[in-house]
Amino acid sequence: MQFKHPELLYALFLLLIPIIVHLFQLRKFQKVEFTNVEFLKEATLQTRKSSQIKKWLTLLTRLLLLAALVFAFAQPFTSKSDAFKKDKATVIYLDNSFSMQAKGTHGELLKRAVQDILTQVPENETISLFTNDAVFKNTTIKAIKNDLLRLNYSTNQLTTQAALLKSKTFLSKKTKTLNNIVLISDFQNSNIPIITEKDSLTKLNFVKLSPVNTNNISVDSLYISETTPTAIALKVILKNSGTEIENLPVSLYNNNKLIAKTSVAIQQESEALFSLPVNQIINGKISINDANLQFDNSLYFNINKPSKINVLSINGTTDSFLKRIYTPTEFNYLATPENQLNYNLIDNQHLIILNELKTIPVALNAALKQFSVQGGSVIIIPALDINLASYNQLLANYSSGFNAITNTEMRITTINYAHPLYSNGVFEKQVKNFQYPKVNSFHPITTKQLASVLNFEDGKLFMGQFKNAFIFTAGLNKDNSSFKNSPLIVPTLYNVAKQSFKIPELYYSIGQENTFDVDTKMQQDEVLSLQKNGISMIPKQHYFNNKVAINTFDEPSEAGIYALTTKNDTIKKLSYNFNRSESKLNYNDLSALHEVTVSDSITEIFDTIKSDTKVNALWKWFVIFALALLIIEMLILKFFK
Repeated sequence: MQFKHPELLYALFLLLIPIIVHLFQLRKFQKVEFTNVEFLKEATLQTRKSSQIKKWLTLLTRLLLLAALVFAFAQPFTSKSDAFKKDKATVIYLDNSFSMQAKGTHGELLKRAVQDILTQVPENETISLFTNDAVFKNTTIKAIKNDLLRLNYSTNQLTTQAALLKSKTFLSKKTKTLNNIVLISDFQNSNIPIITEKDSLTKLNFVKLSPVNTNNISVDSLYISETTPTAIALKVILKNSGTEIENLPVSLYNNNKLIAKTSVAIQQESEALFSLPVNQIINGKISINDANLQFDNSLYFNINKPSKINVLSINGTTDSFLKRIYTPTEFNYLATPENQLNYNLIDNQHLIILNELKTIPVALNAALKQFSVQGGSVIIIPALDINLASYNQLLANYSSGFNAITNTEMRITTINYAHPLYSNGVFEKQVKNFQYPKVNSFHPITTKQLASVLNFEDGKLFMGQFKNAFIFTAGLNKDNSSFKNSPLIVPTLYNVAKQSFKIPELYYSIGQENTFDVDTKMQQDEVLSLQKNGISMIPKQHYFNNKVAINTFDEPSEAGIYALTTKNDTIKKLSYNFNRSESKLNYNDLSALHEVTVSDSITEIFDTIKSDTKVNALWKWFVIFALALLIIEMLILKFFK
């Protein structure tokens, strides 16, 4: 038992007053003389004995009565904690990721969780609640009821660790605050360990909602596996996290018109093949019918009019190896000798290659500087006997500079596998021992600004990158280098060109950073927008002379096919799909967690929180006890003989 006002208990010392009064009575007895007291002695003894008992009972009753009143004013109570001294702060994380579409015993996990929160949390209690894409801070359930009922699924998914860290930002820093964090989720396995730390000021409560089954089939991805002069082979990857399906229909739509259909048997993974005509614009959708998660039953994609990358090579030597890499199917390759360069061509290019020029004219230097500022990419391959001053004037634009030539044979042994040129599936594994290409001479480069792409055996740069400039330190002609014969040359130069103009892909994933370029001319203050079903949004964009660079992340937030438009025209169609990371229904095991209350019921968790903070006031009982003692005292005084 605890007391709200324990300082009033000092009033118990007042109990000494009735004790003193009863023990030290100051009344004097008067003697009365009788002629014969033989018959009065027994009566007198009996009367005095009864009087003493009555006094002691009255004393006890008054002491208890006074003590009961003191206790009542001190307001005693019982509680599992000293909650009366503390403010309460409750933070709720409600997972609204797509995996919460799974069906529980009472319907979709998210919808049921919302109903339980609305019924279990007191309407006017101040709480903070957040989801994967919304925050309601220091509010009440009554105020956000409609928002919760309209809550949609989010493509973002916070990890448990991120949800815990975010929850703590909403908590009070006061030491006399009773903090409760409630995480409501299915705790889908993200391969990130859950780490909980002991905190005497905060109680962690995890509510794990489980579906009745973990079966789910998803349209995982698709790609063009082969292109012939007459057809495009489209391969669709399907994945299954449940029981085997012997006959799964897979449909292909173009502009909502069914153009092909097939069926596959699927155990864990399967492929479906479709053939599409060449040179036809396809606004496609792959669709299956699966009763479990709905967000991954369709995959949108686009095959637009082919775009080509403009590559200009300014040659001081032969460019035959460049012609073999930059083929007409993907590139508009143009070559010109250094003394016949038409400077008007530069603005229309995406990539310019300086192929072993001996000197860099001042006019070309100025043009390339402006070209780089406008987003164009440059490859610099030096000749053997270069004009060092003219090259360094050019390289100063890229925070670099060549030193005098070194006539030493060096092998190219180090590949930066993490570099964007090689990180996207170029190598199946890191090769430690291969036929290293070599050079006979090179120009050591002085810079700390270049990112390493390829290095010599002594660690010096063979090829480095500064923003959109790629600089070789040695000529690639066959007399100086065997790099032309190396398997490295094709992915290196090909991917540099691909990065210089990022042609839109078949589709993009919502919630990831997506960048692509559009070859269009725009008026001043004109912007590109993404439109779908009357909804228009303006993505982040950067306008250059020869392209517009588009960047998207969380927007658009809805899967589908969007039109990229100017004021009056549609430039092309783009597809966005929800990320498939939540399609596999695997879940974390929470049984090993410490300092956490784990439950499968929202009701149970909130009942526990209420009981932990519930205060049972006892002062009314002491008032009733005092009244009862007062009545007992009156009865003793009146009827006790």
